[in-house]
Amino acid sequence: MAAAYTDQPLVTRFTDGLPSSSASMPSMVARILLLTGLGEPSPAHEHPGARVLELGAGTGYNAGLLCALVGDRRVTTVELDPVLAAEAQENLKAAGYTPTVVVGDAADSRPPGGPWDVVLATFSVDHVPPAWLTQIRPGGRIVTPWTSAWCTYGTLALTVPQHGHGEGRFHSFASFMPMARPEARRDDASPASATHEGGVVRSSTTLSPWTVAGGDLDAEFHVGLTVPGASFAWDTSGEHAATRLQVTDTTGSWATVDYDGRTSAAFAVSQTGPRHLWDEITTAHQQWEQLGRPSIDRYGLTLTGQDTTVWVDSPATAVVAF
Repeated sequence: MAAAYTDQPLVTRFTDGLPSSSASMPSMVARILLLTGLGEPSPAHEHPGARVLELGAGTGYNAGLLCALVGDRRVTTVELDPVLAAEAQENLKAAGYTPTVVVGDAADSRPPGGPWDVVLATFSVDHVPPAWLTQIRPGGRIVTPWTSAWCTYGTLALTVPQHGHGEGRFHSFASFMPMARPEARRDDASPASATHEGGVVRSSTTLSPWTVAGGDLDAEFHVGLTVPGASFAWDTSGEHAATRLQVTDTTGSWATVDYDGRTSAAFAVSQTGPRHLWDEITTAHQQWEQLGRPSIDRYGLTLTGQDTTVWVDSPATAVVAF
């Protein structure tokens, strides 16, 4: 009980030795719920009449809060794992709530009960699945934590004026586990090997690896958006250099940036593959600097059909499209 009432995230399940489900810290849950507008009556979200689709039931805690806000019959929660779904349903029943609990793939689930006024994800995504847009009524809202291969941080709140279209802003809080998919397997998700030495291009850089991978979430968020698929890891074993930043993607490209332990004026770079990843990261960082080093909450996103555009301050300042 002490753990349950502490404002900390709690891992509630492990798969293959790694965390696979958790209960988010209550203050974070509250901040995300505020972005839905459910507590603020308006033409778009008329409390308590809104219909809510939650994606990722987990323990059922968040679904219970949604039931308290809009009523059991207006809440549907989707969970990929049938065991978790059953546990969530039992937890909710014990707390006096009976929302609809559905076992399914959150990215493409189309449960009855829509169109929805709010679609709320309890995991992070790197794009908005098209199925979400087609199930929300005009004027509804989508709220989801965000992730990229480089940086898992930020929360997106979109308003959907019409089917297939949406626009909204990122908010600088939340780091959630990524969305699980039924076809995903940990064995298939390992990064491409970084041991191939053929065609390696060697150079130097004045961009410190800590600048883009040292905990500055604003800079890392921008790199994650503009260098898709790139991820990093630190090697401090001393086998290759005093400290090495290793960058990989799923195409077989890789780059390393070495700190020799003596000078931070320049760093040795090696890179190879279809993409020169460190060159892309350097360009991304230069763009971030030119934009005035924007914080995460200055970014927004526009969806138009199949096209997604991320911008800073207003849609007139596009940063990347995908």
